[in-house]
Amino acid sequence: MDHEPTVLDYVRSKIFFWRGEQIEIPTGEPHDLEFQAKAGTEDDLQRVATSGPAFALATDSQPTAQPNPKEQLSLSVLVRLLAPLVLALIAQRLLEPPERAIATGVALYAIAAAWVVWASWRGEWLLAERLAEYRLGWKESSFRPISLLAAVVLAVVAFVSFGGNQFTILNLMVWTLSIVLFLRAFWKTNPASQHWIPRLRHAWNAFLSDGISISPWTVLVIGAFGLAVFFRLYMLDQVPGEMFSDHAENLLDVSGVLNGDHQIFFPRNGGREPLLMYLTAVVAQIFNTGLSFTSLKVATALVGIFTLPFMYLTGKEFANRRVGLLAMVFAGIAYWPNVITRVALRFTLYPFFVAPTLYFLVRGFRRRSRNDFILAGVFLGLGLYGASPFRIVPLLILVAFGLYAIHRESHGARKPAVRWLALTGFSSLLVFLPLLRYWISDPHGFSYRAMSRLTGIEQALPGPPLGIFLKNTWKAMIMFFWDNGETWVHSVTHRPALEVISAALFFTGVVLLMVRYVRKREWMDIFWLVSVPLLMLPSILSLAFPAENPSLIRTGGAVVPVFLIVGLSLDSLMAGLKASLSGPWGGRVAWGIAAVLLLGSIDRNHDLVFTQFRTQFDSRSWNASELGAVIRQYADTIGEEESAWVIGYPHWVDTRLVGILAGVPARDYALWVDQLETTLDVPGVKMFLFKSEDGDARDRLRQVYPDGNLDTYESEIEGKDFCIYLVQAVEHLADRQ
Repeated sequence: MDHEPTVLDYVRSKIFFWRGEQIEIPTGEPHDLEFQAKAGTEDDLQRVATSGPAFALATDSQPTAQPNPKEQLSLSVLVRLLAPLVLALIAQRLLEPPERAIATGVALYAIAAAWVVWASWRGEWLLAERLAEYRLGWKESSFRPISLLAAVVLAVVAFVSFGGNQFTILNLMVWTLSIVLFLRAFWKTNPASQHWIPRLRHAWNAFLSDGISISPWTVLVIGAFGLAVFFRLYMLDQVPGEMFSDHAENLLDVSGVLNGDHQIFFPRNGGREPLLMYLTAVVAQIFNTGLSFTSLKVATALVGIFTLPFMYLTGKEFANRRVGLLAMVFAGIAYWPNVITRVALRFTLYPFFVAPTLYFLVRGFRRRSRNDFILAGVFLGLGLYGASPFRIVPLLILVAFGLYAIHRESHGARKPAVRWLALTGFSSLLVFLPLLRYWISDPHGFSYRAMSRLTGIEQALPGPPLGIFLKNTWKAMIMFFWDNGETWVHSVTHRPALEVISAALFFTGVVLLMVRYVRKREWMDIFWLVSVPLLMLPSILSLAFPAENPSLIRTGGAVVPVFLIVGLSLDSLMAGLKASLSGPWGGRVAWGIAAVLLLGSIDRNHDLVFTQFRTQFDSRSWNASELGAVIRQYADTIGEEESAWVIGYPHWVDTRLVGILAGVPARDYALWVDQLETTLDVPGVKMFLFKSEDGDARDRLRQVYPDGNLDTYESEIEGKDFCIYLVQAVEHLADRQ
């Protein structure tokens, strides 16, 4: 028999929230914000969703605390609202190198956290409400069995045909057709959308009569995106300025692609996923940049740029468009994603595929739309072609479904959620099919790079695995505020991964999400918090090489939730200011403070990328470009490409890069001191380049070629000079004897 819930029932429902429906204290407002669109179409859905309380949640301003009509522009109100952020900013500044006032910084962060909790509880910092879920034919489970059967049969045929680790026209066609048929089998179409020709004609007529109407918000979004693009492309030819050995490996594989070697998985250098190789090959052909560092950097820069729209869409889908805008612009200018994009390795594909995967996942749960889960699966499968750290994302998907299932939002939808998970998994498996074939045929080669960090197959673990894991986890979790690692090729070493403003906003955003989760038990709040350490696991699990943790590139997928939280934090402050200051002052002050914070972040990130990172990289990288330029000039004037050598020296320049930069990518210019006699049979002029500190090379050259001329090349970078030993044409050794 139904009975009125007691206070004890209410407390139990809050403590044991996973057991079922939550008991809420009536407030006179509708609690269930789900809406059932009767016709089940997008048009009906949009009309219903924008006509009730859920639409209010989708707007930018969501005040839950009513402004005091007496407060117009009160200094005390500003101080009260801004105090926790100011404390967090000071705390983070104290943790920046070289000062490192740890005790004071941690104490101020603790006070800031307590103040944020208090402000959130009072409704002064207004964290954007998660958009209400609504249903779009979510109980529909029909599919086209004939299309599914054909898709499975073709997938089996494609799987067998991928056995030679080569993409061919035939197996690509069969594989693509199987994916298309799978989409046809499960894709839910909107009958109204099938009449696209009349709609297109109507849109064209409207354009001819009214022209294009661009709102101020659209201008703001375009401007923010343009700012991010500027940060991605500015000084791309100079930052970074030199390649290192990983680039040589990549370019050699790109050369193979351009010459017809279309591998599914590239076993060179410990094994690497193929997408960057093919993308670079396309860039080299389209932009006529050839086999060069420029081709690699343009490819990864484009990837970094196209990550940003999904940052905006994810924030907009989860909360509101302002959160999306703030997340996109702060991620666009940030030092962390900017550096891992510029370093031109495949790791920039990690956040690139995490962003759309999470966007369609969030959208799928909110709209209960199986189409979105299918798209999440497609991007999940594609991401596995990008970089090995992405292999942790399937675990993140399982965690998302698990968290959804144990929270009240899944009430009545747990069985459909199983189907959504199956659709996500099957669509990703189908896209992953070629790599799956390689994995089965060579499991050791496919997993070697990851397992070499996780296990002792390359180097023995330096201690108990659990202890290393816990220490790595701690180091990774504080990297945002303390130390992002010691790998100079993709970070400014031993400084925080976030600059002062982003770090403070991220900290306050984490606290806000934790407070709201405690109060409301909404599953997506805890999901975003959990997703950060999960996406950092590829770095944390470096148990055999703990010095490599934290790594900005292996934690790159966490860029998406981190900057979403940054956007949520700043949006909550802006909403609180607008709600607490009545009249026009609220909005003006909110946007003014946001602009000041953004300008400060721009200044710090610009310095980190274009001054600190550039200076550090130039000082530590070897000047292969200068050696390549000397050989190119020599070959174009007095000598030949085959009569020049670089004498090897431990931990010096990669001689394969010298060949690539000299325009001879097929040649490795390395020559060791004990091989000098082999050059005597080479006719004509000869040139030897060697490290200035290499006294053995200098002495041996004078013995073998006593008539040679020694000169020093003065590098643009201090400490990078090298020697040039030029030998004029002499008679053959046998003739001299």
